[in-house]
Amino acid sequence: MCVLLYIFLGSLSVVTVCGNLLVIISIIYFKQLHSPTNSLILSLAVADLLVGVVVFPVSMAFTVTSCFYYKDIFCKIRDSFDATLSTASILNLFCISIDRYYAVCQPLIYRTKINVNVVMVMILLSWGVSVLIAIGFMIPDLKHEKCEENCFIDALLANILGPVFAFYLPVIVMLCIYLKIFLVAQKQARSIQNNTCQSKKSGATVSKMERKATKTLATVLGVFLICWTPFFLCFILQLLPHVSVPLPFFETLNWLALLNSMLNPFIYAFFYSWFRSAFRMIISGKIFQGDFSNTKLL
Repeated sequence: MCVLLYIFLGSLSVVTVCGNLLVIISIIYFKQLHSPTNSLILSLAVADLLVGVVVFPVSMAFTVTSCFYYKDIFCKIRDSFDATLSTASILNLFCISIDRYYAVCQPLIYRTKINVNVVMVMILLSWGVSVLIAIGFMIPDLKHEKCEENCFIDALLANILGPVFAFYLPVIVMLCIYLKIFLVAQKQARSIQNNTCQSKKSGATVSKMERKATKTLATVLGVFLICWTPFFLCFILQLLPHVSVPLPFFETLNWLALLNSMLNPFIYAFFYSWFRSAFRMIISGKIFQGDFSNTKLL
């Protein structure tokens, strides 16, 4: 059983690493994919890649050996990386929702508001805050052996405020943003239907492309919520008195959450034809036969 479990989980790790490597190489190599939105997708793919490289192998040992009972340094490493990368993912998705808001709701000022410098600040803040939140999660574990009165405050920060600021608050704000985007997109669609002017139709084409991008990235957010919400709900429930969550169930939810890192490349390939073209060129090795960075991806 252990061997089969290692093979299965190891295969998930390989698929996660390969899929996100394809996304990263595509965005870096092909100039057509150099855009603020794709820079944020690149940052998200890096977080997912690190999940496949670091968290998956450590979690495999965690699941198979049940080191949860011993809380050794191996498990603390897993927890710190898990907290950092999951928070980085949600904050990158938060930044993507802001990008989509300006692209759909404020298209005239989109290029001035969302530029390379702004995106770099967004990415740095996402990763910086993720590391700080992960440190906050780990403080109670590090102080566990010399716990005194202030340990209650440390536990409160890690178990209550941590999930609130790392998951629940960003998710609520993102859902509000995407609801606003949906309402604006619906209004634009009705406006386009009533338009007979050719020049306005050409403008509507750009808006349609932005709406498709928004739909795709909203799907990414939806899949993220499906994967991660059960884990965070269970995390909060186990803090209640007289509530005990069985370890196998908790581990199952954790693996469901980790699977999110594997799914994103498939979403991009399903919705974006240019990502499919880029993936084909990379897998076939065509990009190693010459300079195809300026290739028009269909």
